[in-house]
Amino acid sequence: MATTQGTLKEVCLTTPVDDTALRALEIGNIVYLDGVIYTARERVYQRVIGDGEMPPEDFTSLGNVNFHCSPAATAKQDGTLSVGAVTATASFRFSNWMADWFRISGAKVIIGKGGMSGKDYQALFVPVGAIYLTTVGYGTGALLGRGIKRVRSAHWLDELGIAQAMWVFEVERFGPLLVESDHTGQSLFEVNNRSVNQGLAELYKGLKPLSLSRYGETDDRERELI
Repeated sequence: MATTQGTLKEVCLTTPVDDTALRALEIGNIVYLDGVIYTARERVYQRVIGDGEMPPEDFTSLGNVNFHCSPAATAKQDGTLSVGAVTATASFRFSNWMADWFRISGAKVIIGKGGMSGKDYQALFVPVGAIYLTTVGYGTGALLGRGIKRVRSAHWLDELGIAQAMWVFEVERFGPLLVESDHTGQSLFEVNNRSVNQGLAELYKGLKPLSLSRYGETDDRERELI
């Protein structure tokens, strides 16, 4: 289901997300998820891909949405686990794992923070019809936590710890999330970065030279030391 609020398009998706729904997404759309999502990051990838261990659950039962994150979890008196907040982690660190992970898991949606490179989208995401959703800012951990209705299971918790374990969540209106890359590999961040960069030269135009500067500091972006 999709609704339009001002110039922003809001989309509600049910997991596992089908290919038709994924192809309809556009960069900048706001997405909310219902259904089942799971977490998996580098230590899970190492176990399944690097060490060849069997996944703790069949991926067809987990859906096709993989969240790169660290939950804030607590154990209740009855032994069940609850997650009050969940913070995304930077996905670009995991690009070396993604080709094998897509092949093994069948994931079609990756959620994380900051996106990945345009080359990764073209080489890794587009061939399998996957898209990337990014969290919105640093203050949404508790907001995302409200969308987690139940911890269905937590795997390798003792061995890997809370942040690195594989969690399976039942979610309802989980979001807001932004479509960072669509099914063509187009990136919201790269599109906007190009637009900003084109205007920087005009922004610097006419400014007087700096009276005080540190070594390597310049208003010439071609000579700036990084």
